[in-house]
Amino acid sequence: MARYLGPKAKLCRKFGENIFGNPKYDRILKKRNYPAGQHGPKKNSRKSDYGMHLNAKQKCRYIYELMEKQFKGYFIKAQNMPGDTGDNFLVLLENRLDSVVFNSNLFNSRSEARQLVTHGHVLINDKKVDIPSYQVAIGDIVSFKLTGKQKNRFEEKLKNFKPEDLKPNLFFDAEKRTLKILSLPNVDVLKDKIDVRLIVEYYSK
Repeated sequence: MARYLGPKAKLCRKFGENIFGNPKYDRILKKRNYPAGQHGPKKNSRKSDYGMHLNAKQKCRYIYELMEKQFKGYFIKAQNMPGDTGDNFLVLLENRLDSVVFNSNLFNSRSEARQLVTHGHVLINDKKVDIPSYQVAIGDIVSFKLTGKQKNRFEEKLKNFKPEDLKPNLFFDAEKRTLKILSLPNVDVLKDKIDVRLIVEYYSK
């Protein structure tokens, strides 16, 4: 299954929430909080058990913008790790380099964060890493090598940067323009949006 390249607003309407975080989707949902192609809101029809599990899996996959093969690969890896499979799964997704760059709140979307990585604009401990799936480690220092318009947008974002907006496992040094990985991500916060239990059950059947 290929990565979804269609309108993201359509996915937000499908799931009835802003799964990407961009404020523009909040505005769209305020006007039309029902699936595309549907003429106005309808009474919620109860999904089948399979439909609920599939929906949870697809929603998470779209949030991280991954292909099915890669997404399932993370689940298999999580199963083989000690500890809770669901928690391991979310940690693996959050520890991707593109996820960390996106979670800095200094870029507009996960797609932009991924593009910065693939184009060689992101460094780990002063070494260029151009693999979005690269797993960061505690203590890693992430820095950015930006030029032109990218640098201007970055500096503009910094003007409104608030340290409290960062996830607790990250620290941004505004003077050095670096991001430090302090700890593993807090997966309990993610469970408000992602029903990882249903995902584990989906792949375990």
